[in-house]
Amino acid sequence: MENINLQKEELLSRNLFKFLVPSFIGLLLFVIPLPYGSMVPLEGLSAYNIGIGFLAELFKIIFASYLPTVAMVVITTSAVLSILSKIINIKNDFIRNLLNVSPFWLTFRIFGAVFIIMAVLNIGPEFIISEVTGQTMLSLMPSLLAIFFVSGFLLPLVVDFGLMDFLGILISKSMYKMFKVPGRAAIDAVSSWLGDGTLGIMITNTQYKQGYYTAKEAAIISVCFSLVSLPFSTVIADQLGFMPMFVPFYITVCIASLACALIMPRIFPLNKFKNETFNNVEHLKEDIVPEHMSIYTFALNKAIKRASTAPSFKDILINGFKTVIDMYFALLPLVMAWGILSLIVAEFTPFFNIVSIPVVYILQFLNIPNAIEAAPAILVGFTDMFLPSIMVSGEGISEITKFIVGTLSITQLVYLTETGAVILKSDIPIKFKELFLIFLTRTAIALPIITIIAKFIFA
Repeated sequence: MENINLQKEELLSRNLFKFLVPSFIGLLLFVIPLPYGSMVPLEGLSAYNIGIGFLAELFKIIFASYLPTVAMVVITTSAVLSILSKIINIKNDFIRNLLNVSPFWLTFRIFGAVFIIMAVLNIGPEFIISEVTGQTMLSLMPSLLAIFFVSGFLLPLVVDFGLMDFLGILISKSMYKMFKVPGRAAIDAVSSWLGDGTLGIMITNTQYKQGYYTAKEAAIISVCFSLVSLPFSTVIADQLGFMPMFVPFYITVCIASLACALIMPRIFPLNKFKNETFNNVEHLKEDIVPEHMSIYTFALNKAIKRASTAPSFKDILINGFKTVIDMYFALLPLVMAWGILSLIVAEFTPFFNIVSIPVVYILQFLNIPNAIEAAPAILVGFTDMFLPSIMVSGEGISEITKFIVGTLSITQLVYLTETGAVILKSDIPIKFKELFLIFLTRTAIALPIITIIAKFIFA
């Protein structure tokens, strides 16, 4: 009996250690900013950064001359192999799901390949390869390659060793009262915040199909809690030159996103969704903290239990490789294709200038500089979250305007090249027109809040 108790204590200590060490490293990499720029004497590094941002910058600096070509090879390979998958029987599930996509997504993989070849080789029509279209998108590829690569391998430190479960339970107590969703939605939010918005949506979709969420709850979570991750946010901040002040930049995003999450579940269109489960499966209730146990103890127990089932180092490498390949093959072509098409429309047609005329008056009312230039950037965010920052990153645009557009683009949350596409492809019952209305609603709520904070910061 004594031996059994000793074995249990040893196992508990080992699993506690397994939770604490990777989670602490995960906090350093994904959450806590440090002065890496002064620690490593290398030109181009931000003075302060979170660990994953620092590693991505390091990656980008070391391999700077190769990354545009790497992006071209990756995107072209994605298109070619996706075409071949239509005529070849692929037995491996991962490869088949990665390559055998619908004609709609295949079309944009092909567009992405054609566009990046033109941009790298500088051949083709001027409206595709110009500085404001093809070259602009090409300049974004190194940051994406670096962020995807680094986060793909390091994400398990916050997802698989209990940190996400621990933080999720700690902040779950008032979730339904504040946001009209179950407490477990906190875990979806944390997974997005620390990992990727699409990861949060995939978790939400799975929970919805299993009966943990109703249609209304799944809709609210997918557009209010599938936050843009810290790694993606560093790309936007870096594009606009705000990495030295990333902390106030991201705090502004968090405040505006919190306001959206508080307001949107109570108004149209989210309040019209029904509280019905997927295909009428049994509605599963979430775990309740036992009366004899504190929420901290319960969260720690859940985290230790999760750490006990964490993958091995070999599995982390294999899964990391799959994650990186998936992001490279699936997202890079879409960003390239939709980015250039949107920039062509924005730069070579009057479309966004015409539809954004009402926005110009709103920006002028809020006393935001460069209102005419910023208005199209605010609306183009529906297509891709990187485009607004690209459109205002040039010379002659006020710093406060760049700050407002950059933070707003992250807060808008619904992007057809990423989260929007995943939502539309999921079982969550949100249609395209509702998605666009949600985008506009988030913009309307967040813009005045961000403007007030920006004017305080830049005063």
